[in-house]
Amino acid sequence: MLMPRLIPVLLLMNGQLVRSEKFTTHQIIGDPLHEVARFNEWKVDELIYLDISRTAGLAQGRRDAGNRAYADAMEVLEAVASHCFMPLTWGGHVTSLDQVRDIFKRGADKVAINTAAFETPELITQVSKRFGAQAMVVSIDVRQTEDGYEVMTQGGRTATGRDPVAWAKEAEDRGAGEILLQSLDRDGRGTGYDVALIEQVSQAVTIPVIACSGVGVYEHYAKGLKAGADAVAAANIWHFKELADRGGKRALQRAGFDVRM
Repeated sequence: MLMPRLIPVLLLMNGQLVRSEKFTTHQIIGDPLHEVARFNEWKVDELIYLDISRTAGLAQGRRDAGNRAYADAMEVLEAVASHCFMPLTWGGHVTSLDQVRDIFKRGADKVAINTAAFETPELITQVSKRFGAQAMVVSIDVRQTEDGYEVMTQGGRTATGRDPVAWAKEAEDRGAGEILLQSLDRDGRGTGYDVALIEQVSQAVTIPVIACSGVGVYEHYAKGLKAGADAVAAANIWHFKELADRGGKRALQRAGFDVRM
């Protein structure tokens, strides 16, 4: 059995790192390259960057704070990839096979696709056949409803009426190699993963599921793995705790999980 992975998720908005809460509130953290250096030192398992920009163009930031100016999102990716010594997943506004090709050309190892995968499911198969299923991550954003759960697209703004379990199964059938599962309701709240959602999706597919959204303390990671996730991810906690990788993995060890330190 593969060791469970612990993965930082970095959110980009117009070229700047941000923390997120419920997909609607965003606080600027800084330059996207600054965190990469820390994660290289910590030797984290993997790294996921998601571009959640809602408007065109990149903010230039303060030059006196040591922030770089980037021409576009692909230039951000190229800069990150050139400094990144661990497997790198890139997602956000990915809509075509040509775009995926460019993302891999600029240094990413995997691509995460959300809205376009839902609206044009054939893209999953195209990417999987061209680059391999291991490089195709389908990102699924979910909100809780009175009747259960619903898949959301367009950065959590568009309701689809689709059940996440059914969509995850279809994504696997179409060639997805991995599922990145995020909860709108838990995002940035620090209250822990939605373990019921993780259990339902993990039991329905055979491909790895990466659980995300809701981590507030290191002990939440173990609950995600016990619910069936193959990897556990978080965003905000990585920005505000020094040696977050080590702290998280020690908590997993205390819970009985064998992790790479």
